[in-house]
Amino acid sequence: MKKAIYIILAAGILFKLGGFNNPFAGDPEFVASYGDSVVLYATSWCGYCKKTRELLEKNNIEYIEHDIEHSAVGKNEYNKLNGRGVPLMLIAGEVIRGYDPKSILRLAK
Repeated sequence: MKKAIYIILAAGILFKLGGFNNPFAGDPEFVASYGDSVVLYATSWCGYCKKTRELLEKNNIEYIEHDIEHSAVGKNEYNKLNGRGVPLMLIAGEVIRGYDPKSILRLAK
């Protein structure tokens, strides 16, 4: 029982100090700044990121791309969105994890 209490206290302290993202928190402040834009968080080597770029270009959808390995801003935003893999997209305030063509086209149109 003591061990569980210590774990809960440690997690609370980490949340408070910014040690990791709180999954229960609201949208990060930067989300609203993108408005209805399409934002892609990706890497240069990811096959599904390439497929996502091709899908967007084929459908004439303008997008902003952040390479999370080379952009500090992109990596920071990716972390605030609880990124755990690529591609990760932000479309009109909605987060899409992974390559999901139907959701991407539905939200981006």
